[in-house]
Amino acid sequence: MRDDLTPDLPRPSRESQKPGASRARRDREVPPVVERDVPDTGRRLSSEMHAWLDGELPEAAARASDAPDVDFWHGVTQHIERSRRLRTPEHVEAQIMSALPHHPPQLISPWWRREFVVTPVAAVSVGAALMAVAAAATALVLVP
Repeated sequence: MRDDLTPDLPRPSRESQKPGASRARRDREVPPVVERDVPDTGRRLSSEMHAWLDGELPEAAARASDAPDVDFWHGVTQHIERSRRLRTPEHVEAQIMSALPHHPPQLISPWWRREFVVTPVAAVSVGAALMAVAAAATALVLVP
């Protein structure tokens, strides 16, 4: 089953998939997204298995109901424990750390060339401040 999750993007054409098609044209086109459904086998875990996984029953009670599932969940637990003990080798960590820059990042462009963004609140605040300064200056000039 295919869902069109991105209808506004161009789809790959047969011509772009040929060996002679330009790479830029192939890169612009987006392949369709395929949705895959997992088949429902109808197999469910017993309530004893759920209770054992929750820690409410001993393993013997779970083995009496579904022995293959107990072995599967033991395997999952062992795999997770092995994954938790994995550590990055020291030489890989050293390579990563040496690849990081040791100085602060430099500005890409000077401040006078960067984009200047004014929010509405900032614009109103600056306008009000200018009006207050103008009113104060006018009052100083007009009042002897």
